[in-house]
Amino acid sequence: MPKLQPIRKETIETNEPVNLSDRAIDNIQFIRETMERSTHFTAVPGYGGALMGFTAVGAAYIASQQLYLRDWLVVWLTEACLAFAIGILAMWQKSKMASTPLVSVPGKKFALGFAPPLVAGVAITLGLWRYQHFEVMAPAWMLLYGAAIVCGGAFSVRVVPIMGWCFMALGALSFAVSASYGNIFMGASFGLLHIVFGAIIARRYGG
Repeated sequence: MPKLQPIRKETIETNEPVNLSDRAIDNIQFIRETMERSTHFTAVPGYGGALMGFTAVGAAYIASQQLYLRDWLVVWLTEACLAFAIGILAMWQKSKMASTPLVSVPGKKFALGFAPPLVAGVAITLGLWRYQHFEVMAPAWMLLYGAAIVCGGAFSVRVVPIMGWCFMALGALSFAVSASYGNIFMGASFGLLHIVFGAIIARRYGG
């Protein structure tokens, strides 16, 4: 008896169907993360900001012990240079950990918004020093630094401009009280505000 040959062979597909809902969720999450990276500067340092706050509290104490206004100014200018170095280093480290370039488009926008009030602060400080108006330096610094954070923070997460407005509020309030409270307000703004908001940023926005 001749051997029978099958007329047609059927292949059975073993691949499972793709779950379209899972892929859609992954795509939506990818798009959202991409848009956030492209519109927000997220390298604002949380832990670095907190460290800046601790050094400012120490500077406020040291400045309060000075007998001469010139020495008081040297203390705070030294603190400003130290805080600037800490901030730059912390931003670089955070951007490296997040694999996000520090000179990205949002980063450039943040810098362009942040820089003008700081440049104005340098010019105003030189003018106040020339005319020996040391008593209004602290309020001016708080107001201008707060304005820098608000302007730069427009391209960052929401908590950053909120911190800037708090700086400006303390700066405006310090104009209404005696100049002898200047170090207290400087410690409360550059110290405590940096510590509190730095902790919030570190916890919610990756360090």
